[in-house]
Amino acid sequence: MALFEEIVRREQLIKLAIICTEKLPAPAIKGGAIQMMIDGVTPFLSKKYELTIFSVSDPELPDREILNDTRYIRFPRSEYRQHVANELANHSFEVIHVCNRPKNVLLYKQASPKSKFVLSLHNEMFAERKLSEEEGKQVVETVSAITTVSNFIKNTVLERFPEAADKIRVVYSGVDLSSFPLRQSKEGQQIRRDFRKRYHLEGKQVILFVGRLSKTKGPHLLIQAMEQLWKRHEHIVLLVVGGKWFSDNGMNKYVYSLYKKALPFKDKIIFTKYIPANFIHEAFLAGDVFVCSSQWQEPLARVHYEAMAAGIPVISTNRGGNAEVILNNYNGLIIEEYNKAHAFTKAIHYVLSEPELSKWMCHNGRTFIEINFTYKHVADRLISVYQAVHPLHIEVSTGKCQAP
Repeated sequence: MALFEEIVRREQLIKLAIICTEKLPAPAIKGGAIQMMIDGVTPFLSKKYELTIFSVSDPELPDREILNDTRYIRFPRSEYRQHVANELANHSFEVIHVCNRPKNVLLYKQASPKSKFVLSLHNEMFAERKLSEEEGKQVVETVSAITTVSNFIKNTVLERFPEAADKIRVVYSGVDLSSFPLRQSKEGQQIRRDFRKRYHLEGKQVILFVGRLSKTKGPHLLIQAMEQLWKRHEHIVLLVVGGKWFSDNGMNKYVYSLYKKALPFKDKIIFTKYIPANFIHEAFLAGDVFVCSSQWQEPLARVHYEAMAAGIPVISTNRGGNAEVILNNYNGLIIEEYNKAHAFTKAIHYVLSEPELSKWMCHNGRTFIEINFTYKHVADRLISVYQAVHPLHIEVSTGKCQAP
């Protein structure tokens, strides 16, 4: 009987497609905030939906596969959106969730006119330089719902298209807490020791940067800040985690400038290059202060969630959506003078000099994640959006499908 009920349940599930951007593959073998979020919610969504995930292809992944009740379909980056549209025409998805590409919604709607569309925004994709007035109005009219990763991104949409107000909702991202054991636990301490030994960090206070090595992310300011900090804190090290572009450890003019600036300081500045998503928690557990030095209007960097989960003090800039999850002097510090090296010097010195306050902020940050920002929370928020778009209640015992 249980087997029959499970078969009936699977047959009656709503068919849901999630379409990643053309940038990176899913699962997140090469990182990416969108791909990592999708990985996190997939185990929860696949229990309630017949789930298909579209992404760009990768040499390490087959073009088509089924993993844990989830179908993955991958296409080359060249003509990716057209490949996806052609594939959609061969299916009957009730709900199609398009990630971060509003223009593609119009193409996909033509391919699957009966589907309901959800658009999620992880960047300022409704900016004038990216979307015309006519296109924006068409997208807003076409979709049944819009989700954004922050209130900041939500407001960038409403400033141009106030008619989207009834369709738009903030769905914050999150983390998998099973990857972030408590720092003081036996497992957490072992991870910390192993990572610090690997990079020769024993006996050091580690100032941590995690992100792409881009001027918009501001790691050059941290190098400048460290020059002053070493006068007061002899045993601190700046650990720079990240590559030129996600998994790309190549060199460009800006990355070269960082290495050149760091050269005189020898082993006081360490570049790890790219660390895969499934190991990034090790860096956070090994650090002593995490700094998000973003210079651009950050939508809301997922590193904030990871840092709080790892129980590390957080310093961030008041750019974009960052201050929506980092509450100044509660679970971290917010820097207003985001483009001034001395502001980072002052904040880092304060955290290092006030261990009891830092411990309190770390506790608050971890609790904040546990209550609000696990992937289960993210999945529940998405499910509520999908249900509003396509409400369907399944009576497994009878196999009947009824609208509430």
